Amino acid sequence: MFTQAIRGSRLISQTKFYTWGTRMRMDSGFLQANVVILHKNLADDFEAFCRANGSPLPLLYRSQTGEWGCPPLAANADIRTDCPQYCVFENGVLTSKVANLLPYTSQLQNMVSFYLGCSFSFESALEKAGVPVRNVEQGKNVSMFRTARPCQRVGGFECPLVVTMRPVPQDKLDIVAQCTHLIPQAHGGPVHIGDPVSYSTLPPYPTAMLGIQDLTQPEYGDPVESRSGDVPVFWACGVTGVEAVQSSKASLAFTHSPGCMFVTDKEDMATSPLTVKPSECPETFCISQNPLHYSIASKATVEKIRQLEEIAVEDPGQRGIRVLFVQDELVRSCLSLSHASSVLITTGFPTHYMHDPPEETDGPPGAIAMAATLQSLGKQVAVVTDQRALDMNRRIVQDAVERGVIKTAVPLLSFQNTGPDAAIHFLCHDGDPNKPRYDHLVAIERSGRASDGNYYNMRMVNIKHLVDPIDDLFTAASSIPGISTTGIGDGGNELGMGKVKDLVKTHMPNGGVIACDVPADFAVTTGVSNWGGYAVACGLYLLNCCPIHLRYLQCGLGQPPTAQDQEAWANSLPTVEKEEELLSILVKYGVRSGKTGNLALEVDGLTFHPTHSDLIRRLREVTLPAPSSS
Repeated sequence: MFTQAIRGSRLISQTKFYTWGTRMRMDSGFLQANVVILHKNLADDFEAFCRANGSPLPLLYRSQTGEWGCPPLAANADIRTDCPQYCVFENGVLTSKVANLLPYTSQLQNMVSFYLGCSFSFESALEKAGVPVRNVEQGKNVSMFRTARPCQRVGGFECPLVVTMRPVPQDKLDIVAQCTHLIPQAHGGPVHIGDPVSYSTLPPYPTAMLGIQDLTQPEYGDPVESRSGDVPVFWACGVTGVEAVQSSKASLAFTHSPGCMFVTDKEDMATSPLTVKPSECPETFCISQNPLHYSIASKATVEKIRQLEEIAVEDPGQRGIRVLFVQDELVRSCLSLSHASSVLITTGFPTHYMHDPPEETDGPPGAIAMAATLQSLGKQVAVVTDQRALDMNRRIVQDAVERGVIKTAVPLLSFQNTGPDAAIHFLCHDGDPNKPRYDHLVAIERSGRASDGNYYNMRMVNIKHLVDPIDDLFTAASSIPGISTTGIGDGGNELGMGKVKDLVKTHMPNGGVIACDVPADFAVTTGVSNWGGYAVACGLYLLNCCPIHLRYLQCGLGQPPTAQDQEAWANSLPTVEKEEELLSILVKYGVRSGKTGNLALEVDGLTFHPTHSDLIRRLREVTLPAPSSS
């Protein structure tokens, strides 16, 4: 009886339907649906379009041709009258909004109705979880925006993703992600959290993550005001179906009017996050402040990356490095890199100033391990290093390709400070901060500038004459929106470790002099820096095999990776054999162990077997599932 009363309440004047939308939709307690009605000849393509873009278009029911009811969703329903208002499209153009479709009864006999999940269905779950729903508080329809993210095309259906936006208190982000992830029939979890505009390394410039330039100007619905401490959270929206109808230019089609949903007889299906397995429970992490950007991964995946982090920070050399460790720096770095499209890596610590070459064996292996996995994920990768070492590093990379350590050679660059704008021109096309070439910089075992402007090894020897000013790139990146930075180090004098310089000065030998003064957004502390590179590679693999993270990365569009994709990612990961081969290449070119200066299969005074080889095996055991015994 209650649902029948709701249907009766829909037959109200057009001037009142938004009042219905804000007052009744949460109180109904029933699953709600977006509606698309198309000629039967277009129905199969539209169903395939829904299947290919499941987050914005979760298909609840496809009617038979000429069927006005939807028995699995509601008894005694009549799609001609059960929405408060309908949009009428002719040849893809909105021609009118009507209170019912009764005048079109004859045409509807040759049409098929699609009922699609709606985000209004999860608002009651948010309220029960103690999350304020700002649009309801303000008596407004939810804000809906057309984005720059294209849906996967099927037949004549080709359109951008439409999203809803709800401001959410920052301390409620985890519970919001968890509650809505559990309701896939109502679009599931968020597809973006944070500022919807960020900068891309690909033209046109600037390009937006969602393409939304102004949150006060929604294409559909009403502007919703944020409160202090709120973060914009975006969900895929069924109004994407309206955009798809317009793109198809069907001679006649109908949809619900945005905000005027079909209410089913099915109760909202909210599940407590406390009852969900870790593999199905999302966690949110802030990965950028400029622009504000959060990412998501499952609790199970996050725990595995934390295991990698704990392995990588082990200290068999007893250097006391644990005092610099900050939990989840690896998690955040990997999440940020997963969102990146173009990554610049730097390495090179010329600690052996008495030898030629002065480089050490820590750094290049970790850099190449990260580059290999980033390449396998389809990202652009380059390495910047000292001009004096460029030719040697090119030969090392070429040998690594020939011996199967990495699949494709990585471009090698150098940077010289030729003027006050040199770093900006290196990082950005035409020196324009709105046109960055890279969206993430990674330094691994790269000598870092101290507060006095010099560069020191752990023995407090100044090696500035051997080091190009690559630190300037990290300093410049800190003021360019959309570029994040990671520093990986094992002593505190490495580029990026300026984030923990106070700890370095307090706890590390000679810390007051040698501490790097240049911070990175993420400072990954490790027992040996190479291990941090291996852990990043493994973390990226885990994230891209995590359905929750991958869905968020793709904004809920497209298909999951194939088995062949995952196999290629796994093949890119460091192995004992590949890392031993790479270390032998370094030795061939005269690169020495950092602590001892030995020209041997050794890094930081620790022999490859058993120390490094055992650690690589343990990282892989966390990352890759054990082979089946059958």
